[in-house]
Amino acid sequence: MVQPAATGQHGYPAPLDIRTAPAPRYGTAALADLLPAVARGLSVPGVPATGLELAPADRVCVFLVDGMGWELLKAHPDEAPFLTSLLGTSLGGSGTALTAGFPSTTATSLASVGTGLPPGTHGLAGYTVAIPGQHQLMNQLRWQPWTDPYVWQPYPTVFQLTDAAGVATCQVSAPAFQHTPLTQIALSGGTFHGRLTGEERMDLAADRLAAADRALVYTYYSELDGMGHRHGVDSDAWRGQLMMVDRLAQRLAEQLPPRSVLYITADHGMIDIPFDPESRIDFDEDWELGAGVELLGGEARARHVYAVPGAAADVHAVWSEVLGDRMWVATREQAIAAGWFGPHVDERVHGRIGDVVAVAQDDIAVIATRNEPGESSMVGLHGSLAPGEQLVPLLEVRS
Repeated sequence: MVQPAATGQHGYPAPLDIRTAPAPRYGTAALADLLPAVARGLSVPGVPATGLELAPADRVCVFLVDGMGWELLKAHPDEAPFLTSLLGTSLGGSGTALTAGFPSTTATSLASVGTGLPPGTHGLAGYTVAIPGQHQLMNQLRWQPWTDPYVWQPYPTVFQLTDAAGVATCQVSAPAFQHTPLTQIALSGGTFHGRLTGEERMDLAADRLAAADRALVYTYYSELDGMGHRHGVDSDAWRGQLMMVDRLAQRLAEQLPPRSVLYITADHGMIDIPFDPESRIDFDEDWELGAGVELLGGEARARHVYAVPGAAADVHAVWSEVLGDRMWVATREQAIAAGWFGPHVDERVHGRIGDVVAVAQDDIAVIATRNEPGESSMVGLHGSLAPGEQLVPLLEVRS
C-alpha cells in the first residue's frame, strides 16, 4: 500500500476541507439548466425552473460530444480551429464554461441534460451505485442488473415536454442507443433517428431542423470519449478524434436553416492518470481502505463507498487519513449538504449515495484491478469535481 508523507495526525497529512471543493453551479450554469432554458425560449410549459438565460430561437440543435471538456478544448486550438473560434460564445457569450454536475460521468450527465434535473433529483448519481436494500451495485450506463427504468427515474424528459407542446422533437444518434434504458428515461421524446456515421448525423440533424417551424434536435458523438479512455487525451489517436469532431461541428453549423441556434456541449472532460502506485491506488490490494467496506461504487475519480452496518464512521476516518490530502472525502450527509448532487436529494436517491464519497482533487485514481479490470486499465479517466473533468463548453452558432 502506498503511504502518504507522514506529516499529520497518525502519520498522515491533514485532509482537504470539503468546503473547498467546487460544487457544480446548479440552477444557473450546469448541464441540467440547458434544455430547460431552451424549452422556455420555445414557450414550452412545465419545464424545470432555471436561472440560465439563453436568447430564444425557433429551431434549436444540441450537439453533445462525449468527453470534450472545456480545458481540453482550450488546450488544442490546432486540432479544433472551428470550435476554438467559438470559445467566446460559450455560456451566452460570457466566454465561460458550464459545470457538468457531479459526478462528471456520462450516465449522470446525460440524465441531467435530458431531464433538466440535477443528479439528486433524477437519481443517476454515479457510474455504479448501490441499489438500496439489495446489497449490490447497479451500473447505470449498462443498466445492469436490470431495474425498472421508470421507477429508477420517474420524471419526464424535457424532450417529452417539448414534443407534447407541439415542437418537432427528435434525437439523432447511433442506432445502438435507441432502445437502451438510459435513452428511455433520459433522452426519449419525439422521434429517434439512428445513423451510423458522424457525417450522417450532422446532415440529418440539419434536415430535421429545417423540416419544422419550431424544432428541438439532439445529436451525439461518443468516439472522442472512447479514444480518451483507451489511449489517453495526450495521444495522437485522441487528437485525431478531436479533429473529426471539429469538422463535424463545422459541417452542421454550415447547414443551419434560418432562425436556428446550435449549441455544442459535452458531458464531462477527462485527464490521463499515470500508471504508477502513487497515482493509481488499488482498492482490491489495500486492506486498510477495504476494512469495513461492503461495496465500492462510482468510478476511479469519484467513489461511492458503502460500509457494512455500523462501520460508516470508521470507513470515513480511514479514507480521510489515507487519501484525504489528495481527495475530498465526505460523509453522505456532508456531500449532500455541500450541494454536490444538487440543491435537493430525493428520498429514493438518498441510499444510492455512498456512506462515504471520495472525490479526486489531485491526479489520483482509486482503481479495483480484480473487480473492475476494464475500468482499471483505462488511460483517461473522469468523474471528479476538478476543473479538467467538471467544466464543459456551451458553444453557440446562430443563423
